[in-house]
Amino acid sequence: MSKTTNKFSPEVRERAVRMVLEHRDDYPSHWAAVVSVSGKIGCAPPTLHDWIKKAEINNGKRTGIPNDVTERMKALEREVKELRQANEILRKASAYFAAAELDRPLKR
Repeated sequence: MSKTTNKFSPEVRERAVRMVLEHRDDYPSHWAAVVSVSGKIGCAPPTLHDWIKKAEINNGKRTGIPNDVTERMKALEREVKELRQANEILRKASAYFAAAELDRPLKR
């Protein structure tokens, strides 16, 4: 889970990105459009710029790792961590029972 809270809903983020992309030609530069729209929705311009970059990555217009791949990687990393913990528990249990078996007298 993210350590920061998301102040803006995904809908607001998508709308802000769409506003910048649709009205980019109305401003002298891309950054001017970002500053204008970010002021209207109440976020910092670098934050909106990051949202735009991520949207471009997800749409294949920019190189990078899309959100779905990132989420899948995180899920797999969690699964690997859980499996390693389970293996460690099984390894310790196996050693414990093997030691207990050696301490028991032999049946004849």
